[in-house]
Parts: sequence; C-alpha cells; structure tokens
Amino acid sequence: MLTSCPSPPARASDLTPLSASRQRRWLGTLLLLLALCASLALSVAFGARVTHWADITGLLDGSLDSMAEAAVASRLPRTLLAMLAGAALGVSGAVMQGLTRNPLADPGLLGVNAGAALAVVIGIAWFGIQQASDYLWLAILGAGLSAVVVYLIASLGRGGATPLRLALSGAVISAALSSLSTAIILPRADIGGLIQSWLIGGVGGATWAQITPALPFLLSGLLICGLSARRLNLLALGDDMASGLGERVARVRVMAALGAILLCGGITAVCGPIAFVGLVVPHVCRLMVGSDYRWILPLSALAGALLLTSADILGRLIARPAELDVGIMTALVGAPFFIWIVRRHKVKSL
Repeated sequence: MLTSCPSPPARASDLTPLSASRQRRWLGTLLLLLALCASLALSVAFGARVTHWADITGLLDGSLDSMAEAAVASRLPRTLLAMLAGAALGVSGAVMQGLTRNPLADPGLLGVNAGAALAVVIGIAWFGIQQASDYLWLAILGAGLSAVVVYLIASLGRGGATPLRLALSGAVISAALSSLSTAIILPRADIGGLIQSWLIGGVGGATWAQITPALPFLLSGLLICGLSARRLNLLALGDDMASGLGERVARVRVMAALGAILLCGGITAVCGPIAFVGLVVPHVCRLMVGSDYRWILPLSALAGALLLTSADILGRLIARPAELDVGIMTALVGAPFFIWIVRRHKVKSL
C-alpha cells in the first residue's frame, strides 16, 4: 500500500513570480514611507537657521519664545507644501505618461505648467488679482488651455499625436508661453521681482493661508487620478483594445486629464512652475512596481513628496545661510535624468 510522503516546506526560491512581485511592491512602498517620514523630520529640523531639539519640542506646548522656535514653526507649512507639491506633480506626470503613452510626458515639458504660470501672470499684471483663490482658478484654466493646444498641434498631420510630436509641440508651446510671461513682466517693475522669484518655483515662505485654498483642488485631482488607475492600464493596451474591452476611451482620457490639470494648476498657483518631478518620479516607480497604474500612482505620490522635500532640504543646506529654490534643485536632478531617458529610448528604437 502506497503512502504519500509529506511535502517539504516552501522555500524562498519556490515563490511564484507573482508573489515575488507583490513582495517587492510592498517592500518598495514601505521603504518610501520610511524615507518620507525621515525627510519630513529633517525638513522641520534643518534650515538656514540653526535649531536644536529643544526648539522642536518647544512647539508641543505652543511656545514661540525664541527666533529658533519661530523658525521651526515656519517650516511646518513649508514641509507640508513640499510634500503636497511633490505628490501632485508625481501623480500628474504618471497620468500624463499613461494618457499619451509617452515616456517624456511631464507637466513642465508638455507646457501645462507654463500655461498655468502665464494665466497667473496675466491676472496679476493686467487685472490686479491678489486673492489666492483667484490664482487657483486662473492657473487651472491656463493649464487646461495649454494642454488642449499642445494636443491639437501634435495631432496635425499623419500619425496623430505621437510621443515625439507631443514632446516637440510641448517644448515649443512651453518656450512660447514662458517668453510671453517674461514679456509681460519686464515693463512692470512694481511686480517684476515678486513674479520672477515665483516663476523659479519654490516652497519658501509658505503659510497655512496659502495652502488651505488649494487643498480642495489637490484632493479632487488626486481622487480623480486614483479612480482612473485601472482604466489607464487598459489604455496601455491601445485604444482599440480598450474599446473592445468595453471602455469608453474618450471619457477616460477626459477624466484622467481633468485630474492631472487640477493637480498641475493647483500646485503651480501656490508654488510656481516646478519641472522634472513629473518626469523622474513615474520612471523610478515603474522600476520598482512594474507597469500597473494601481501601484504606480500611489507610489508616485510618495516618491514625488520624498523627492521635493529632499530637494528643499538640500537647497536650504547647500547655500546656507541663504537658500536655493526647490525649482533649481529639481532642475539639477531632472535635466540629466531627462537626457538619460531620451538616450535610452533612442537606443531601443534603433
């Protein structure tokens, strides 16, 4: 009579590719969360002014008796804004890359940030707008119009809006809109200094009054983009395949684009145009979790927040006691990364 032998215990090498991939995704998420928590603590602790642990703990009882404690208190909204801006730009970049199937898609490279900035500059210079809520509506309107113009120009001719055409038309529109912003600012000495520093992109001097009006737009944009994650996976298969699976492609594109525009416009109104975050972050997340947008989008939010918060910390420490705006720091990181992506995809296409 045959008896069955007990099966040996499972080993790590016996894990299926699916379970190994799931473990890698959760491990990457945990590491990002830990790194983000560390960067938030460092952002509150370090800056142009030297602070001590007693200055940080002094905030717990609400005391602002010294300049160091006041400096620490001023870093709290700055840190939150850096985290929100990084998350918004990272998610919007991932959504734009998914919508256009273009690895070079980015709110800055596609002219979306430049359109939002131009709308705010026009509102300040020509109409004297000063309310933060008005900045938000103008920035979102400018971002939306710019995105539509870029897509229409890229769609001209045979082949439609290919990734290369989108990148080229976005670069042209971005340069044109930035030049218009400069032309409007130059004759206005009364607002020139303020707007030019805003156009660099930064989170310095952030206050709770600046952040609060933008929260509904940012949360709505994140929610809309999150709901579009599964549909972006279908769009990655191609429009015909997505339509064959019962998805309404046009409605998906409009909904996801609306979420990305809300994020870009809302953050640009508060921080100014910040480039390369939406380009770098989604590529790093794909290396960690693959091509599933249900994972890419939340990890892009975490990685974007980590990148921008870390860039802000470095900007404070490198030029101490002065500061480098976060828009300069992200450009230093993003420009070489952009060149690497272009060369990588050029080699693949040969």
